[in-house]
Amino acid sequence: TNTQRTSSLHTVRSRPHGNSMMSSVSSHWTFILKGPVTGDLDDCACDVETIDGFNNDRLFPKLQTLLESDYFRFYKVNLNKPCPFWTVSGHCGLRDCAVKTCSPVSSSSSSSSLYSAEANEEQLDECERAQHLGAVDVSLSDETREALLDWSKHDDEAEHFCVSDDEESPDSQHVDLLLNPERFTGYRGPEAWKIWNSIYEENCFKPLTVKRPLAPDSFRSSSGPEARIFYSWLEGQCVEKRAFYRLISGLHASINTHLSARYLLDDSWFQRRWGHNVTEFRQRFDSELTAGEGPKRLRNLYFLYLIELRALAKALPFFQRPSFRLYTGRAEEDQRHKELLLQVLQMARSFPLHFDETSLFAGDEKEAAKLKEDVRLAFLNISRIMDCVGCFKCRLWGKLQTQGLGTALKILFSERQIEALPASGGRRPSFQLSRREIVSLLNAFGRISTSVRELKNFRSLLAEER
Repeated sequence: TNTQRTSSLHTVRSRPHGNSMMSSVSSHWTFILKGPVTGDLDDCACDVETIDGFNNDRLFPKLQTLLESDYFRFYKVNLNKPCPFWTVSGHCGLRDCAVKTCSPVSSSSSSSSLYSAEANEEQLDECERAQHLGAVDVSLSDETREALLDWSKHDDEAEHFCVSDDEESPDSQHVDLLLNPERFTGYRGPEAWKIWNSIYEENCFKPLTVKRPLAPDSFRSSSGPEARIFYSWLEGQCVEKRAFYRLISGLHASINTHLSARYLLDDSWFQRRWGHNVTEFRQRFDSELTAGEGPKRLRNLYFLYLIELRALAKALPFFQRPSFRLYTGRAEEDQRHKELLLQVLQMARSFPLHFDETSLFAGDEKEAAKLKEDVRLAFLNISRIMDCVGCFKCRLWGKLQTQGLGTALKILFSERQIEALPASGGRRPSFQLSRREIVSLLNAFGRISTSVRELKNFRSLLAEER
């Protein structure tokens, strides 16, 4: 529903944790503990409490175990594709998935220099810090590389549907997701803001005359007439366009939840300590600090959870086929992980209050087809915007999560093809998922599931500090 107050895909800002903020805490935290982020969700017959119990107590533990397996921890991605929309200058140039160097301006080069020697030193420190935090660890053992070649050979012998250009590119490489967790990177500034602004303003069916609440260009208050105009416009849209907008907002909220939960709390010469930054979390989601926008963001996160959960449930027949394998070359281990995957998917199917996707694209057949194509093209454009992210670790997780959501939408739009899948081989299936789509689908949902779990952790931390 909004671009959140800070301006990046993975933007965070340090704030003090001292007692100075405690006097205003109680009035702000009620919204998280028992306020608007409870009860029924819009456009579906589900509530926050049911999702919390189902995810945190049942699904989350099994899903995390599955995502640690070799099949799901390696993601093939091209992190070197140029941005197709604008020139990405980058605060510091990127090399080998890391920041390369800064080009400080010498204070003696001109009497009108914008930077003093102290400013240059500060810029270098910031560059070196971002270089470390934003780097992507692409190291793989020789044994792992050999195994991945075998996996690729196996995948090449299968038939695919809608293979992405990343899979075919010679610049693509496998990245170990466990070595590159999504967390604070220090990525910020105008270029980072430009990513989300482009997504919201150009790809969510919104006319330019309708202004978003808390858009970062002017930090408008959402309590004014612009917010009322925005939500009046949003409610007047068809359910498909409202859903699309809420999915993007939910993804944004989930990413910011991860960054608040894995924030760099201590960065000294002898240790780096990551953990929950309650101040950062409040800055992004507190109702009072965000002029009422924070709870809307979190509700959209839950809506995104429902959409991806429904896709997992609908995909079960595809993965149940005897011919499907989570191939890594170790037959017994592959079978165990397939059984675990099926347990996760069957658990997803057992959820009692699923989103009803039949409400989407249910009108006139011709109009529905046109709307579905509009949604597909908008999402395709958003996936291309991820190649404009200047931080490689942020780009990695942005590409994975947008592809995962895109795969979920592909599943929901392909119900008939999935139902028509043959139980065994013999003819080409009408529906197919590539290894990269499968890995992104489960890992993207893993990110959303983790966000829901982290909301529980933040509630506990907020309650303790009250």
